[in-house]
Parts: sequence; structure tokens; C-alpha cells
Amino acid sequence: MQNIDVLIIGAGPIGLACGIKAESEGLSYLIVDKGTLVNSLYHYPYGMTFFSTSDKLEIGGVPFISHNPKPTRMEALEYYRRVASSHQLNTSLYNAVKKVDKNDNGFKITTDKFEVQAENIIVATGFYDLPHKLGIPGEDLPKVSHYYKEAHPYYDMKLAIVGAANSAVDAALECYRKGAKEVTMVIREEEIRKTVKYWVKPDIENRIKEGSIKAYFQSEIIAIRENEIDIETPEGKKTLKNDFVLAMTGYEPNYHFLSEMGVKKINEPPFAPVYDAKTMETNVEGVYLAGVICGGMETNKWFIENSRVHADMIVENIKSKRLSVI
Repeated sequence: MQNIDVLIIGAGPIGLACGIKAESEGLSYLIVDKGTLVNSLYHYPYGMTFFSTSDKLEIGGVPFISHNPKPTRMEALEYYRRVASSHQLNTSLYNAVKKVDKNDNGFKITTDKFEVQAENIIVATGFYDLPHKLGIPGEDLPKVSHYYKEAHPYYDMKLAIVGAANSAVDAALECYRKGAKEVTMVIREEEIRKTVKYWVKPDIENRIKEGSIKAYFQSEIIAIRENEIDIETPEGKKTLKNDFVLAMTGYEPNYHFLSEMGVKKINEPPFAPVYDAKTMETNVEGVYLAGVICGGMETNKWFIENSRVHADMIVENIKSKRLSVI
């Protein structure tokens, strides 16, 4: 069984940054992921444009040159492949972590492919794998999706989109412009969220104002059926003809996985995992958090550009512990 200093769970940009920092400080490490490299970015909509500029997405001293003011999904995938290749990062992809057992020497980790002994664990799994469910009848129908890839499948269809954040707005505008018969947004809030990309927000508000896209504010879907949906609105219940539902309701961390390792969470919103903000170490000694997972349900608090520093903080803490033992 291989023995390493650090096992990094999650091969997203922050997981890669942690691997680069560990390598630069002479720590043995391995990055494992149940999916592909930067798996969450891979599953983003095909035409997605980042909010951040390319320099804010850089890691490991590798320049990110974009042909656009804001980089695209395809450019980001190319960039992070180049980062992984340039640093010859130790990765094991399509290899899910099944079990973590704490022992006298750190942790024994069982994955799909092997077992490994690690002194420390960094959890950089993000949040994109677990959609925040609506919890209503009909949510498990094939017509319902919590992920949006492209507009083509919704051509000439009546589409309902749940949510008022960037993902919902992007889907609504693209599907409207690519020929959806009817685009209806169902929004709990009183308005489109203020955090929507500044160059997109006026567009969606104008489309709603002119009636090209219908929006029900302070409303929610309460039932989904094969050919229609029920919506609770301030004016009462409405039933609409419907072909597809995109529930862009956000995502959440894998609390079950954290709990199995003994990591606690705060029992009130945003239900963030417990960790030391100076070291990123959780209540379990030797288990660290990096990236968006630190925010719990507040998934817009941490993103690539402001959590790249987590790699430095974690590795510096691991080094300081070793020095204190000597």
C-alpha cells in the first residue's frame, strides 16, 4: 500500500492548486477524483462564459490566455489540462473514494482502484455533484433536469426554468433565442438576483418586461406531471402546459461524505463545515477543506479566484506541524 503525505480529493482547479503547492514543498501527494479532470467545469453548459477574467483563474504560475474578455468553458478545460501536464501532476481520475479510516499514522483511504495511506487529507470536492432538490411530486420524471448543457433539446418545447441566479438566467435567454416555444421562469424571490452577471441582468429583465420570457415571481412549482406543472403564485395556484423542467436550484456539498470522516457542520444556515479559517483544518486533525466546499450551502462565497490561497494555507500548516515535532 502506497504511503503519501497528502491525499487530495477532487481534481478541480483548487485541488490541482493544492497538488502544485504540495509538490513545490517536497510533500508526496496524490489527487483523486470520481470523474475527469476539473469534472465540474466539464459539466458546465457548453457555451458558458466565466464571470472572472482569465488571470483570476490562473494557478501554478501557468498563464491563462483567453481570446475573450471573459474566458469560456472550452478555454478553461484546455487551460487546466495544460496546467496538469506542465506540472506533471499525480492524478488518479475516475476513481471515487469509498471509505476513509483514521489510524495512528493518519488515514487509510479505500478508493475504487486501490488503498492508500495518507498522513493528511485535503477535501476539495466542490458542490456541483449534488443538486438541491425541490422535494415535490414528479421531480423524478425524465422531463426534469437539474443540469443544463445546451438549448437544442428544448427547441419548439414549452420549458419551465426554476431559479433566478446566473445558471437559470443563462438557460432562459439561450433557450428563448434558440427557438423554445415558451420559456417560463418560476422564481421564489421578488426579482432577478442582484448577483447575476452585470452584462446579462438587463437582458433578462428586458425580455421579461416585454413578455418574451414569462416570469412568476414569489412563486414555486408544487407539482410536475407528464404534460403540465402546478405553480403556487401570489394570485393562487396555476396549472401550465409543459414539456420540460430545468430545476436550476443550486447544489450542495456532500455532507454525508464529510460526516463519515467525522467532520462537523454548523447547524444553521449556511450549514458550513467546521474548519479553522487560518489553517483550513477541520475539527478532525489532518483533514483540511479547500475551495467552495468551505461555504456549505452558501455556494457563491468561495470560487476559484478567492480560494486559490487555500492551497498555500493548508500546506504551510502541514509543514509547521512537522517542524514542531522535530
